[in-house]
Amino acid sequence: MDTAVMAPLPRRERVADVSAKTIVIAASAVVGLALGGVAVFLGIQGAPAWLADSTQLPLNASSIWSLALPLAFGSVWAACLGLLIAVPLAIGVALFITWYAPKRVAGLLAAVIDLLAAVPSVVYGLWGLMVVAPIMARAYSWLGTHLGWIPLFAGRPSASGRTIFTAAVILAIMVMPIIAAICREVFLQVPSTSTEAAVGLGATKWETIRLAVFPFARSGIVSGAMLGLGRALGETMATAMIISPTPFLISVSLTTSSNPNTIAAFIAQNFPEAHGVQVSALVGLGLVLFAITFVVNALARRIASGNGGSK
Repeated sequence: MDTAVMAPLPRRERVADVSAKTIVIAASAVVGLALGGVAVFLGIQGAPAWLADSTQLPLNASSIWSLALPLAFGSVWAACLGLLIAVPLAIGVALFITWYAPKRVAGLLAAVIDLLAAVPSVVYGLWGLMVVAPIMARAYSWLGTHLGWIPLFAGRPSASGRTIFTAAVILAIMVMPIIAAICREVFLQVPSTSTEAAVGLGATKWETIRLAVFPFARSGIVSGAMLGLGRALGETMATAMIISPTPFLISVSLTTSSNPNTIAAFIAQNFPEAHGVQVSALVGLGLVLFAITFVVNALARRIASGNGGSK
């Protein structure tokens, strides 16, 4: 039996193929080296703080762990609260754009949502501090009066509205465009055969979304949510401007003036005046935040792969 032999590629095409392969390998290597370089830098520069005593650490903390744990809690708590608000809102916006809105309205709304992602965080911080916080303060007063028996609303309500929940609301608005954009693209990739089959069986629009769209888009929604969570964990300016922090506090109360701080906000607030081992402590806190975001992204990949990809 004759075997077809492929003619060798012309020299120019071989050079182009090798060059393209070299470029993409180099780009991948740069990403890995950058990630490893950041981890090594944070580990080396933050090492002195792990053995320091209270006279050398910020806020006279007894150890770096007594400083890091409340801040890690505050970072995760604020980010998760923001995610609880942002994900339903983002899914609703994405569904409206892809399934309900007229074409012109959908295009305009998608552009507006994308524009929200480009607004600087300091602008969100100013808006949250001067507009949202006073509004939330009145809501906190009502919640404290009528629902104060619930631990989340226990304690004296904040008169300024500068609480961790206000920061979470701003974080939700900041990460919502990211999640909505990913959900929108995933919803648009749903095979028409699946939706047409559901409609052919007499399903309503919502039943079609529930039975055909959501199962297909589940992994994309989870990935978008985890990407938003990573963005919220690292947010600095908005949380630093809004939260009125209490040192070493771990609390789930949403409406009082005593709030846990976040790692990113604490670093931004203390770095200008830090010196010596205090700088190492702040870098060490950066390593803790780096580890948290790394775990979040690894978890996101695991969840997304467990839910199955788009088929």
